[in-house]
Amino acid sequence: MITAALAAAGARVQAIELDEASLNQLRARFAGDPRTEIVAADATTVPLPREEFSVVANLPFAHGTTILRRLLSDPGVPLLQLDAIVEWGLAEKRSAVWPSTVLGCLWGAWYELGLVRRVPRCCFAPPPSVDAAVLRATRRSAPLVPAREAHAYEAFLRRGFESQRPLDRELPRRAVHRVAHEYGFDPSGHARDVDARQWAELYRALGSRR
Repeated sequence: MITAALAAAGARVQAIELDEASLNQLRARFAGDPRTEIVAADATTVPLPREEFSVVANLPFAHGTTILRRLLSDPGVPLLQLDAIVEWGLAEKRSAVWPSTVLGCLWGAWYELGLVRRVPRCCFAPPPSVDAAVLRATRRSAPLVPAREAHAYEAFLRRGFESQRPLDRELPRRAVHRVAHEYGFDPSGHARDVDARQWAELYRALGSRR
């Protein structure tokens, strides 16, 4: 269904599929379409395009986070936009403003994240045990953190989230209070109380001390 809709819209489609029965259906339906390439591969390991691309997908619930990590954690991947059907809890957690998470703040440095719509379990055949959602990630025109500092920024986030101490006790107090006053968060709060933009500003403010 997704491949047909994209092809009808005039997109150049590379359809990634692992299931043999689905592969046969795709090959039979799009055999004469020069703009559609059917690829028998695992989305967790398939090589990603080097040119700019977008993703529209119904991700397997068991591997949703793994595939999203591949696509969103590395700003060097030339992904422009992602619209993925994932488990409701995953979409809700990663797109939440509060409480924030390491991955939500990391991905939020390069992408605007949003929960676009709920997809009830009755829309699937056979229906899963939980509802789904469309998670959208749109690349920011100006990243919150330079792409070349992706690894350092992830390490900074993990330090903050793994600590059980308040922010102004884990990080330099004066800088935390200054950024908190300017960007509106509690300096004595914890990592989950700071959103993606506020974390990026903390990272920038502490850059000379890293």
